[in-house]
Formats: sequence, C-alpha cells, structure tokens
Amino acid sequence: MIICTIYKSPLKDEMYLYVDKKDELKKVPEALIQMFGAPSHLMDMPMLPGRKLARVDVEKMLEGIKEKGFYLQMPPPKEDYMLDLYPNRPETGVR
Repeated sequence: MIICTIYKSPLKDEMYLYVDKKDELKKVPEALIQMFGAPSHLMDMPMLPGRKLARVDVEKMLEGIKEKGFYLQMPPPKEDYMLDLYPNRPETGVR
C-alpha cells in the first residue's frame, strides 16, 4: 500500500498528477511541471491494488508511480458534438 498524493492542474481541466506521498514531486520531471502548471494539492489517499476509482485504472497508476515516480491522468476527450453547441463562445470560457 502507498499513500498517494493527488494534484490538480490549474491549466487543464480534469488533469491530475498522482505521486507517492513520501516522494512528493521530487521524481516529476521539470518539463512536466511546466506543462502541468503549479500543482494544486487535492487530496491524499491510501492506494491498494484492486481499489476502484472513477476514471483511473489503479493498477496502471500504481505501476506508473513505481516505475516513473508519478502517474498523469489526462482529461477525457471532448465530444465533437458538444463543441458545436456554442460556436461563438468567448475565448475565456471553458477549455
């Protein structure tokens, strides 16, 4: 079991970074931090193989943390039909 720290990206909606709490962000490459933005702490939670999370395969997430020191959860793909609902929305709207 590891205690997983989850960070939210301030630049991309629904992008999260999972790391081992004991290592924090030490193993995350600087280039990834630049792309991710200043990580905002979301929560800490114990992770065991077999645990269920909404949009993350826990086995892959634990493997990524073990091998690379982090796991990056990308935002889900946007549905094309949803983008056509508001073609004239302002640039400052939802990304």
